[in-house]
Amino acid sequence: MDASATTYLPFALLAMGAYALVSPLMRVATTGPNAIPSDVAVVVSNTLLVAMAIGVIAYTGQGFTAHLGSPKLAYVLAAGVFLGIGILALYRSLSLGPVSVVTPIFAMFLVFSSVIGFLFLGESFTARKGVGILFAAAAVYLVSGA
Repeated sequence: MDASATTYLPFALLAMGAYALVSPLMRVATTGPNAIPSDVAVVVSNTLLVAMAIGVIAYTGQGFTAHLGSPKLAYVLAAGVFLGIGILALYRSLSLGPVSVVTPIFAMFLVFSSVIGFLFLGESFTARKGVGILFAAAAVYLVSGA
């Protein structure tokens, strides 16, 4: 493992652990008696996300407005549009279908993001990564019952 992995790996593991709870919690919140509509759940959960991000920015002193003039802001805005579409669709699908099918299909974004990294961002592709992608696709197929 390279030295940089020691800085990002704990955050990646924390993200995985936290995100593992999102789908089950949203499934419970958006179904059954007293269900919250999925679009309302998006607004509430993402308002909390924004508040937490503002807290982190304030705590770390990163500033905010200084970055709004960056030439890379267009990428952030595009990512925000796709994030919004993805989260709206995820929450809606969780309100309609089982976590055990919806979440693996949703998680295929990891495979597609990896392929984009290889094809367009110059990231290294190895046989091991290729086999991992094939296994991920097979796992989704098997778990989702497709």
